[in-house]
Amino acid sequence: MRRLVSHLGLILCCALIVLPIFWVLRTSLVPEHASYSREIFPEITFDNYRALFTEKNFGRNYLNSLVVSILSVVVALPLAATTGYAFARFRTGGRFARFVTLATQMLPPVALALPTFMLFRNMGLTNSLTGLTLVYAAVNLPFLTWILMGFFEAIPADLEGAAMTDGATLWGAFWRVVLPVAAPGILAAGILGFILSWNEFLFALILSGSQTATVPVALAGLQTSNGVEIAKVSAGVSLAILPLMLAMRFIQKHLVQSLSFGTVR
Repeated sequence: MRRLVSHLGLILCCALIVLPIFWVLRTSLVPEHASYSREIFPEITFDNYRALFTEKNFGRNYLNSLVVSILSVVVALPLAATTGYAFARFRTGGRFARFVTLATQMLPPVALALPTFMLFRNMGLTNSLTGLTLVYAAVNLPFLTWILMGFFEAIPADLEGAAMTDGATLWGAFWRVVLPVAAPGILAAGILGFILSWNEFLFALILSGSQTATVPVALAGLQTSNGVEIAKVSAGVSLAILPLMLAMRFIQKHLVQSLSFGTVR
């Protein structure tokens, strides 16, 4: 009986998570007039997806999000890895540097919106994917640094010592020994950085234009004088979560290992 109750509780928790996703998918596959119907599938159609790409230019928005999210991780991850390693091994800057790194992540994005817009406008980086890439990389850098710092701390320092005894330099030990061992953590940090960039809305709203808008901005724009086009929004949300689900499917093992700080084999 105890096992039955436990399984029922787990099933209920899973249902609470899965049912909203299922209903979004269901709404994306029905006509707009049937989106609020109580029937599960009164009529199946792909017109909502077709309208996103033919009427709303969603393909460009999707590509913008992919480019900006990937490039921001490519820019931020090497900086986060080296900074996190310096914090973990050499205590660079002491506790104050760690506190400042964490404190920058606590700043509300709204407080940075106006200064960021003024700075990027003066630099001519508004309405450009380059500007969004730099902003996302800067915003995610403290978070990625903090994650990788904890993972580097879990790696025994004896590994670098053994490599340096064999003639490797400090940089060589970091590149050839530490990074391969920390690969699951770096991969997980990169995926989490991609997710944060993919879902970011505020900076994309103030820095992008019609040709550089990302998926969250495009979805927010699906509001007309007649209200929100909920069926098209559901179709857009279904497409928006697809890269995240695929990424989590392929890196789930590494993500679990890294967030539990792993063990050195």
